[in-house]
Amino acid sequence: LGNGGSTLHALRCLEEQYGDQWTSFTVLLIHSGGYSQRLPSASALGKIFTALPLGQPVFQMLELKLAMYIDFPRHMEPGVLVTCSDDIELYSTAATESITFDRAGFTALAHPSELAVGTAHGVFVLDPSSFSGEGGLQYGSCHRFLHKPDLETMWQSGAVCVRGAGPQLGCPGSQGGSQCVYTDSVFYMHHGTARQLLLFYKQVGTLCCEIDAYGDFLQALGPGATPEYTRNTRNVCREGSGLVAVRQQLYSLLQGTALNVIVLNNSQFYHIGTAQEYLLHLTAESKLRFELGLQPVAFSIFPSTARSSDRLSIIQSVLEPGCVVGPGSVIEYSRIGPGVSVGKGCIVSGSCINSSADIPSDCFLSSVSVKITDQVEFVTMVFGVGDDLKKSVKSLSDIHSLQFFGASLPECLGLWSIEASDQLFSSEDTHLGLWTARIFPVCSTLSESVRMSLNMLNSVQHKSAFKLSGFQLLSVEEMLTYKDVEDMLRFRKQIYDEICLQRQKEKSDY
Repeated sequence: LGNGGSTLHALRCLEEQYGDQWTSFTVLLIHSGGYSQRLPSASALGKIFTALPLGQPVFQMLELKLAMYIDFPRHMEPGVLVTCSDDIELYSTAATESITFDRAGFTALAHPSELAVGTAHGVFVLDPSSFSGEGGLQYGSCHRFLHKPDLETMWQSGAVCVRGAGPQLGCPGSQGGSQCVYTDSVFYMHHGTARQLLLFYKQVGTLCCEIDAYGDFLQALGPGATPEYTRNTRNVCREGSGLVAVRQQLYSLLQGTALNVIVLNNSQFYHIGTAQEYLLHLTAESKLRFELGLQPVAFSIFPSTARSSDRLSIIQSVLEPGCVVGPGSVIEYSRIGPGVSVGKGCIVSGSCINSSADIPSDCFLSSVSVKITDQVEFVTMVFGVGDDLKKSVKSLSDIHSLQFFGASLPECLGLWSIEASDQLFSSEDTHLGLWTARIFPVCSTLSESVRMSLNMLNSVQHKSAFKLSGFQLLSVEEMLTYKDVEDMLRFRKQIYDEICLQRQKEKSDY
């Protein structure tokens, strides 16, 4: 459905549960995270439950979101506040200022960002004459909303502003570094607008395409909106039947609806939805790490004999004496044994590594509990941190363009004794990619599944054969179909209990 379709579905659930009473509520609606193909350690449980190296026990994104928005309901008319689960908005306003959501239509927060940031996010074309307030907080209206625009479109549309001057238009060729665009994050729908969208959803019936709450709702708003975007499917994962028609209906429905903007000049928008962003913000000397007080070791057993650097992030994990963790790596909800060496810039999630192992630098390793019959089994996905899990091709003759840890997929299949056939991929359509490739062996224990996947990776690195032909193999797509969330949470609880016991012991010894 996309996050737009799921927003509509959530509104329908509210009405079914509460009748007309729901239009008097202030609602916080957080999208839990979709497939999370760019950070698949969050795929099984959802990005909203991503752990942060903060708090005792650790906070998840959900707690951080609730803390960030704690003041909003007091200054909000009935309506729905919509936000994603992989972004963080930090801002500063004067003591007498408050962010108020009380206007008809839509109201969105806007953050000053580099022009390059705007190409991957939503950008507001502001109406400078409409603004009131000064300094850190200003209220105004948006002439038009651009979804992931290129630089030329930003300039031509009048979206580029002068940094530090509030919503004042910039000029091409003005001093570098002084230009910015105002990008999106959270938006609010007044209850009348939310009800309008719900009526639309009920009339449409079943949605057969992916709708984006940002691109498909907000692009229809403001006096400068045009229907051109309805035919542009460049940013859609899977187009689905009738997408253009549904977009055109939404445009007709929302055309003329106001898009109010709250400009937060003293604010910062952080996105942690990709592996690279996740590693940067959690392990490097990033501004976010400083502002939130993120810790190198959070709620973990981390003996002094475990060699590491400060540039890492250990979250609710048990590390045994003698293991080595390289700089720039994140380890969460895992158990790392004494003979294990983790390279630089790795992500290790939900894994148990109890025998000697060398995890190479830039490795992504994440284990999933699965239940295919009645038995709990385990599969561990392994990739390079930079591998593109969203990339897909339409035929077997093109799979040589898919890269797994620096090698082409056909080369890897040859080393693993796997035949490149239609049965190799789990997708029913023409999306052949690393996401749908059946290459990961199902094992009876968690530690065995990690060992097998590391053997696969080792064979690719050293160009040595490692037969997988005797195993049942799953794709990441299938892992999520068969995932056993209860067992994954049980493993996390075991680690939690062990850490609590260790802390009690340390206190009594002290």
